[in-house]
Amino acid sequence: MKRKEVKKQNIIQLILVLAIIGLISFISSFVFVRLDLTAEKRYTLAESTVEFLKNLDDVAYFKIYLSGEDLPYGFKRLQNSTKEMLDEFRSYAGDNIQYEFVDPFESPDLKTRGEIGRQLMKKGLVPTSIEQRDEKGGVSEKLIFSGAILTYRDKESPLELLKNNIGLSGEENLNNSIQSLEYELVNAINKLETVEKLKIAFIHGHGELEGYELADITDALSEFYSVDTVTINENLHALDPYSCIIIAKPDTLFTEKDKFIIDQFIMKGGKSLWFIDGVKASMQSLSYQSTSIALVEQTNIEDQLFKYGARVNSNIIQDMQCGALKIKTSPQGATLKFNLFPWVYFPLLTANDQHPITKNIDLVRTEFVSVIDTVSFNPDVKKTYLLFSSNRSRTINAPVQFSLNQINEPLEERYFPKSYLPAAVLMEGIFPSDFNNRIPMALLNNKDFKFKAKSKQTAMIIVGDGDIIKNQAHVVNGEIIPYELGYDRHTDMTFAGNKTFVLNSVNYLLDDSGLMGVRSRELKLRLLDSALIQDERTKWQLINTIAPLLFIILFGLVLAFYRKRKYSK
Repeated sequence: MKRKEVKKQNIIQLILVLAIIGLISFISSFVFVRLDLTAEKRYTLAESTVEFLKNLDDVAYFKIYLSGEDLPYGFKRLQNSTKEMLDEFRSYAGDNIQYEFVDPFESPDLKTRGEIGRQLMKKGLVPTSIEQRDEKGGVSEKLIFSGAILTYRDKESPLELLKNNIGLSGEENLNNSIQSLEYELVNAINKLETVEKLKIAFIHGHGELEGYELADITDALSEFYSVDTVTINENLHALDPYSCIIIAKPDTLFTEKDKFIIDQFIMKGGKSLWFIDGVKASMQSLSYQSTSIALVEQTNIEDQLFKYGARVNSNIIQDMQCGALKIKTSPQGATLKFNLFPWVYFPLLTANDQHPITKNIDLVRTEFVSVIDTVSFNPDVKKTYLLFSSNRSRTINAPVQFSLNQINEPLEERYFPKSYLPAAVLMEGIFPSDFNNRIPMALLNNKDFKFKAKSKQTAMIIVGDGDIIKNQAHVVNGEIIPYELGYDRHTDMTFAGNKTFVLNSVNYLLDDSGLMGVRSRELKLRLLDSALIQDERTKWQLINTIAPLLFIILFGLVLAFYRKRKYSK
């Protein structure tokens, strides 16, 4: 082939390649295509998220304070993942998603940095304290803000990006944080975008928890919903305005008419959240006497829950994974000294990590929690256990005597043979009325109320402990001041799982958009084997250094040989 013909052919090939590239670029400007080749579809948003972002009608601005040149690797990875997720959001929402990364400690002035930190904490962001080692082996403490402030229209909300489950390692917490990014970011926007809030009600009138005992969760729920307190008082229409009701630790009998009104609320599709004690037990009684007795709790709703498909047993779970009591150990007259002792009556429940409500949540603190059983097979109702005891637990049936002297008993695994006892259940589907064939006489001739024998598609959650939703409180100058839900005065620890569980439960029950389903996505944690890395360090260093050089040399020799044969003819 002549030299001119070769040159002409090469030019034609170049023009064809450029034309094809141009054509592909032109077509792609009209067709939106994204390819996600990762095994778990790491970069593919849920359909509910995409739909939500496409319908966004104003700018959501994220000011992210996870920034700085000397961020530890784990936080740097979370920073990059946050940026990638927001860029993915922009692919569907366009300019309605805006973000900025800001280093809150970039100022060289110590006073300025301190003031910025205080302002961020006042807005609701909590810094994470980490220890760093320098080259000389010294240790220094560093504060990092791993959160953001979201502004939407005229509203502002803090958003924490880093999950901190005390039962997990740093790598696992980091992975869970990255897994949760899609839900946390889109849920934050959804919370601020909501104009008309759904109404939920705490039921009162049957010895339920007082207002100050529900203060923290009421405040947290108020960000999403309009929260009321309702005393039914046999009023047939008392629950009509509400989408969800919460029954928190009742201790007196429900009348049949109140039960009927709750039943018909459920039959109409209303959602319900039940925090029910199977036994009546209280630590307060031990303040006045050395022993106390846990009795069967009777509230007259046992038959109703049984009809729906669940039973709160009259027993107590004892668990080696438990909270603690702060007990005075100093002798009379000596300097006060307190020690912590494990208290098996306060199990720390673990969560079902396969469900959106409980995925990646912290341990849930309980007091005298009872086992939940599912009963009466109903193909129209799906049942999912949400919370469990540990693999070292047992049950005791009420009535039972308990005493502070039990803190001296050794905790041995052989005495705790049971595993993963269920303490909370979600039931979804179509429920039968508890009042089929037994409508109260007072309602038989009531033309103002139409009885429903079977429910619409609905859902309810039943928990075997009323204290899960109860915040502790203290008195200051005669005023009752509530603590954060999950805070334990004995250990001075806050179990964030309590508040997260309640919020997620209500959000799941009332989620019409399907955003809660985003929480169930899972990114696999692919950790390197540290021991294997140490053993094979030199081998892989040599391979990574020499192999690329050998490949380049071999490629050069093959190319030279090919060119020599081609042009020697």
